[in-house]
Amino acid sequence: MPEPAALARLPLIVDVDTGIDDSLALLYACASPEAELVTVTCTAGNVDARQVAENTRAVLELAGRADVEVAIGRETPLVRDLVTAPETHGPRGIGYATLPPARMPLSRRHSADLIAEEAAGRPGEVTLVTLGPLTNVALAVLREPELPRLLRRLVIMGGSYRSAGNTAPTTEWNVAVDPDAARIVFRAFGDPGVVADRERAGLPPRPIALGLDVTERVKFTPEHLARLAARAGSPLEGAHTNPILRYLDDALRFYMEFHSQYDGFYGAFIHDPLALAVGLDPSLVRTEAVPVDVELGGTLTTGETVADWRRSWGRPPNLDIAVEADIPTFMDRFIERVGALAAMELGSHSGREPT
Repeated sequence: MPEPAALARLPLIVDVDTGIDDSLALLYACASPEAELVTVTCTAGNVDARQVAENTRAVLELAGRADVEVAIGRETPLVRDLVTAPETHGPRGIGYATLPPARMPLSRRHSADLIAEEAAGRPGEVTLVTLGPLTNVALAVLREPELPRLLRRLVIMGGSYRSAGNTAPTTEWNVAVDPDAARIVFRAFGDPGVVADRERAGLPPRPIALGLDVTERVKFTPEHLARLAARAGSPLEGAHTNPILRYLDDALRFYMEFHSQYDGFYGAFIHDPLALAVGLDPSLVRTEAVPVDVELGGTLTTGETVADWRRSWGRPPNLDIAVEADIPTFMDRFIERVGALAAMELGSHSGREPT
C-alpha cells in the first residue's frame, strides 16, 4: 500500500501516559509530514502523571519539537486508586533509557480544558488519539458535553474485544486503570444522537477502537530496529552516536526483555504507534461497528470491554472496533519515518546532510 497522498496537514491531539510505546508513537507523530501536532496531553497510567509529563516533554525535545504544548490533567483515575506498570516500562517509564531533563515548561491549561478548547476552536478538524487511560477525555466530555460533536475523529488504543487481556484475564491496561472514564467516553461518543449528528455533518460517526486483538499483532523485533538504524544511516552497534537511536535501543531493550519473560518472544508489542498511525490513516485497519460497554462491578472482570458481537442487547453500535490491520505497511512506515527522523538528528550532529 502506498503512502497516503499529500493533503493538508491533520490537526492532531495525542493523549498519553508516556511509557515506552507512547514514546514511540510520539516519535512517529513528529516524523509524519501529514501531522500537525497541536498538543500532547498527559494522564497517569504507565507511570504517575508528573513522570508522564517529564517523559513526554523530553521525548518531544529529543525529536526537535520543543514547540509543542504539553499539558497535564487529573493525576488519578476518576474513582479508583492509581496503579502503574514499572515492571513493564521501568521505574521512570522509558526502560533503560535516560534523557536530559525537559526544558520546556508545562502548559498552564488543564488537559481536559485544552482538549475541549482546541476542538471547539476548530470544529470538525481535530483528531484526538488516546494512548493511555481515558481520564482526561472523560473529564473533557463532562466539562464540554459537545466535545463528541466537535472532534473530527477519536481513535482509542484500549480494550480487548476478541482476545485475552494483558492486565487481568479479560481486561486491557488502559481501560483497566480507569474503567469509569472509559464507560463515560464510550457512552458519550456513541450516543445515538451524537452519531446521527456526526453522520449529518459528514464526520466519521463513531470512534475507532484498537484493542489487543490487533495491537498484539505488531511485534517489533531487533531485526526491525536494525532496519530502522540502517535507514538512519548508522549501524545499530554505533547507536550511541545518535540520540534517537540510542534512546530506542535502551528503551526497547527493557521492553523486549519484559515480553521475553511474559509473552514468549524477544521483541515488543508496539500498541500505541499503530493507534497513532491509524489516527493519521484510518485505511490501515478494517473495522466493525459493535455495541460495547465497560464492566465496573465484576468480581473477576472489572474493566472488561464487553462487546456485543451478536447484538444481544439490541443497542446501536457505539464503537468501530478494529478487526484487521495492515501490519506490514504500518511497520514499513514506522521504520521509514522514525529512521528518517533519526537521520536528520545524525546529520545535525555530524555536520553532514542526512540520508
